[in-house]
Amino acid sequence: MIAEPHIGRLPAVKRLQTRAQFQAVLGGSTVSKTAHFALHCCAVGVSGVDANPSVFPEPGFWLGAMAPKRWAKRAVTRNTIKRQVYSLGAEFAPLLKEKAHLIRLRRDFDRKVFVSATSDALRAAVRSELMDLFGQIVGPLPGKAGLDPSQVMR
Repeated sequence: MIAEPHIGRLPAVKRLQTRAQFQAVLGGSTVSKTAHFALHCCAVGVSGVDANPSVFPEPGFWLGAMAPKRWAKRAVTRNTIKRQVYSLGAEFAPLLKEKAHLIRLRRDFDRKVFVSATSDALRAAVRSELMDLFGQIVGPLPGKAGLDPSQVMR
């Protein structure tokens, strides 16, 4: 009996890694915005005007996160934001189209409210806003409508 390792797993999320990939997605359209984030998107297929096979070597769901130092001064805060982006991106991947997506931090989180560089309160705020950002495109995740903020992924 041969086990099939892909059954029950989320689809593989390819991460944006090169400058050309980030620039290609930023050149695409802005799909949705929240108070702190913007979601950019562009096509990755071989056919089409936006597609560049050298930038995206294979089709699929591509995801990137940008948290500039301008808006998140501390590295631990930037890393916390990026972790939340990639974990939620993997959850929403089955519902999103096979395109390249980039989530960009476009405003800082108030340091008077979030005193700690990384805290459960900051994680919960980032996660809920990212859920809203993805939810504007595909709606809420099935079975996750009443997510308790204490169930924040670390």
